[in-house]
Amino acid sequence: MKGSQIKAAILVILCVAIVAVSLHPPKRSQEPAAPQAHPPYLFQDPSKPVEERVDNIISLMTLKEKIACLGTNPSVPRLGIKGSDHVEGLHGVALGGPARWGVFNPLPTTQFPQAVGLGETWDSSIVRRAAEAEGEEARYIFQKYHRGGIVIRAPNSDLDRDPRWGRSEESYGEDPFLTGTLAASFVRGLQGNDPKYWCTASLLKHFMANSNENGRAGSSSNFGQRILREYYSLPFRMGIVDGGARAFMTAYNAVNGIPMAVNPVLKSMVMKEWGFDGIICTDSGALTNMVSEHHYYHKMDEAAAGAIHGGINQFLDWYSEAVRDAFKHGLVTEHEVDEDLRGDFRVMIRLGLLDPPQMVPYSNLGTGPEPWLQPERRALARAVTQESVVLLKNEGNLLPLDKSAVKSIAVIGPYANQVLLDWYSGTPPYAVSPLAGIQQKAGNGIKVSYAAGGNDAVKLAQGSDVAIVVVGNHPTCDARWAVCPLPSDGKESIDRKSITLEQEDLVKRVFAVNPKTVVVLRASFPYTINWTQANVPAVVHMAHNSEEEGNALADVLFGDYNPAGRLVDTWPQSINDLPPMMDYNIRNGRTYMYFKGVPLYPFGYGLSYTAFKYSNLRVSPSNLQATGEITVSAEITNTGKRAGDEVVQMYVQYPQSQVPRPIKELRGFARITLRPGETQTVKFHLRGEALAYFDEASGRFAVEKGPITVLIGASSADIRLQKTLTVTP
Repeated sequence: MKGSQIKAAILVILCVAIVAVSLHPPKRSQEPAAPQAHPPYLFQDPSKPVEERVDNIISLMTLKEKIACLGTNPSVPRLGIKGSDHVEGLHGVALGGPARWGVFNPLPTTQFPQAVGLGETWDSSIVRRAAEAEGEEARYIFQKYHRGGIVIRAPNSDLDRDPRWGRSEESYGEDPFLTGTLAASFVRGLQGNDPKYWCTASLLKHFMANSNENGRAGSSSNFGQRILREYYSLPFRMGIVDGGARAFMTAYNAVNGIPMAVNPVLKSMVMKEWGFDGIICTDSGALTNMVSEHHYYHKMDEAAAGAIHGGINQFLDWYSEAVRDAFKHGLVTEHEVDEDLRGDFRVMIRLGLLDPPQMVPYSNLGTGPEPWLQPERRALARAVTQESVVLLKNEGNLLPLDKSAVKSIAVIGPYANQVLLDWYSGTPPYAVSPLAGIQQKAGNGIKVSYAAGGNDAVKLAQGSDVAIVVVGNHPTCDARWAVCPLPSDGKESIDRKSITLEQEDLVKRVFAVNPKTVVVLRASFPYTINWTQANVPAVVHMAHNSEEEGNALADVLFGDYNPAGRLVDTWPQSINDLPPMMDYNIRNGRTYMYFKGVPLYPFGYGLSYTAFKYSNLRVSPSNLQATGEITVSAEITNTGKRAGDEVVQMYVQYPQSQVPRPIKELRGFARITLRPGETQTVKFHLRGEALAYFDEASGRFAVEKGPITVLIGASSADIRLQKTLTVTP
């Protein structure tokens, strides 16, 4: 064969061999293929750093997906990313209630007292326990029923600077230190103790200086940098820096003319100074309001671009078209949206939503029986409510009621047979009204009768040993949105026109026929109950909403629980003692720190069925360095015959300050339990930086050298011990 023929033959043989191999491949091993070492996407690998995971998510998303994630649920279905929407939760998960959160199919959840009631416990530990229970229930519902969300809009860190504010019930009170301390505790409770994952994410609201309802969509809260730093922003800073919150909602209002959704402090203070890197959400409709109410922008695309530039990464508004137009007109770039969205996904990762369930310690919540039906949850609701009750007056020791001496009780009041829920309430699994609680506590040996009011109530009171008159506001005004028939009522969208209790006329009529009258003021905010305080022997205050309201009230009235709640606001004697509603400069007579009159009840006030002696105030070391710390201690003795709680409060004064300072300001508190005759030493740690004021000239906090007075007492007006020391360099 010629050479060319040989080559051709070899080529044919090779081709045949290749075809044969392709048709009859060699047998492979029957062993299973080794699993992939890594998930398909880097963001799905929990071992990777959070920022690398977020980088990867952003790089994989389309612009359409990014715009969709600017809503309140940052899910990306194409990538398998399931985010979480928001749920309300000021005092229990809200999937029901008067506002019909969850729409047509409410789910029951444990309901605690309103936020003002939580504040009146002055107990950060029990506030945290309530928040832990709420977080567990939200996670349970999210994982078992696939409803609600595990980003919870709570706590409200706004300050109740004016008792006319319609949403006073949502605040922990007028003091920034107390509010910030309780807010940080609530955040810790919602988010849990795990070092890597959160049970739920706390979304603080409403940042900031948001305490007027009338005109709120376009109003401006105006004040200087010192008040901004020392007062209105402080509870938010404590919730973020101390509590660890990584989500908050901006308020409707402007501050010094700039709407909060675009205010430069979002980046300059919250992000840069406080280290915040999570979700910043607008309030519902706030984007539109910047055009229609504030008139800060001419068009919606400009408003959307301004919000994105300001750091907003979630809108509670119809925002999509405005954002698309902002892109179309070159007002915003994709890179700017990328930077904002990073905060959303950081929070989703902390919630464990991008990781295998077996890695997330809260993934088992969603199995087992409903937590809100368990005895320990009911017991917690009762304990929180007991701690929230404030005894305002007890002349002649009418309280606690003596079962052996009382044979008949008249329970009177238009809503005494109901537990009244507010706008941010959920649906409780059950609810014990004041009437039901008193009936159950009284037992068969005491006749308990009820009348709503009018002549029937007067007749009933006249024929009973004791009359218990339950009065106060209706949290929703018992009316549709933006309507409150009574001028002293208020709620979201409506500020109070009066702080005089209309139902005090019923109290007067009952007291005229029965001197053994107890007034239960069940109220969301202060009232000028001057006549009641001067005449009626016993007055008790409590907030609305708790499922255990009636049981806790009865525990107090009959002495099974010794009340120790404390007021979180200054209660004035007259509406004329208040500055104009829109005056946000608290130095003009607002709060106990600057109030110029004599209050009906001072901030921190509350009585007990026992008495306490304060003694042996010590400060160590004797002077405080500006960068140092001292320990302030005092001995508290229960000198009465009943066990009880005392709320020990530490205030500070600046007698020779060269700058305007408060009359006094709270810098520590502790709720302690003492048996009869028992003494406890209460210790407070006071750091020099806690005495700082914001120096506007330097733009920094500064500690002033010179004398300070440390005051220890039972309220802001009941100081038992004091000592002056010097702050040194």
